[in-house]
Amino acid sequence: MLSIGIVGLPNVGKSTLFKALTNKQVDIQNYPFTTIDPNVGVVAVPDERVDALSDFSHSKKKLYTTIEFIDIAGLIKGASQGEGLGNKFLANIREVDAIAHVVRVFPAGGGSASGGDVVHVHSTIDPVNDIEVIKTELELADLQTKEKREKKDPAKSSAGDRGASLPALDLLADKKIIYVFNASEAQLAANWQPDAKLLDTIKDSDYVVLSTPLELLLSETTPEEKTEYLTGFNIKESGLDVLIKKGYHTLGLLTFLTTGEDESRAWTAHQGDLIPKASRAIHTDFEKLFIKAEVINWKTLLEAGSHANARTHGLIKIVGRDYTIQEGDVVEIRI
Repeated sequence: MLSIGIVGLPNVGKSTLFKALTNKQVDIQNYPFTTIDPNVGVVAVPDERVDALSDFSHSKKKLYTTIEFIDIAGLIKGASQGEGLGNKFLANIREVDAIAHVVRVFPAGGGSASGGDVVHVHSTIDPVNDIEVIKTELELADLQTKEKREKKDPAKSSAGDRGASLPALDLLADKKIIYVFNASEAQLAANWQPDAKLLDTIKDSDYVVLSTPLELLLSETTPEEKTEYLTGFNIKESGLDVLIKKGYHTLGLLTFLTTGEDESRAWTAHQGDLIPKASRAIHTDFEKLFIKAEVINWKTLLEAGSHANARTHGLIKIVGRDYTIQEGDVVEIRI
């Protein structure tokens, strides 16, 4: 399962974001280090394709892909040296596939889920500096990891022997990052976007602009109310939906589907996977036992009206082991 760790300085909106993501009650009071143990929530990824295929096949149930989000307590300057609750949470970050780095851009008096001013740990709103603080702590923690290996076995850590003798280090700085710019609702309505300096700081990383109080509100409303709120802010989808999609993109993932009377279901594979490898998501034996598969794009299948009609018109492809799975493929594996 894909796991994303939510990190950032204290009081930037991490726990509010997590609550909106999972609708799971966490303490979001305006106090540094409120989050002591990482909260973990498994979130189903809404997918209109699963809904449509379920109706098409009259499926008894439908299953979406899932993402595990981990709310990691706020890091501060000096975390790599044990300041605050740093060391414990740096260890938590090592276990996730990607990082959602929440960065505060909302001004004092805005962005709080409970109202009132939210105290910034550095007493000033400076997203570039905040990003650099977290980057530095991750880099310092990585340096400690390298130094520990050097002390443990200096002979094998030499430049000439390192590649052949030692496993790759799980470095924090190598983690994929999605930046989550937490804006006020007023900034969101004004279509706030990061400036050139901020874009240069995050380099080529994906980013999302959202307002955590709005996301929390959207997570608690009906579909009709959600549509009304989104229209009011002139946005097509919630920031959380964008974040989930960015998570897949950042990690090079895609979704393929299966459908039938029993169930319609979304599955996760890596971009570039050959279909036998992708089919392991359905059952681990499928990669070894794979013979062929029927493949059709989900939209093409729906437009055909039925599997029989799709076959009659030659829309369903019979593919072998050399076929590369594509986003939105509906597959039926033959073994």
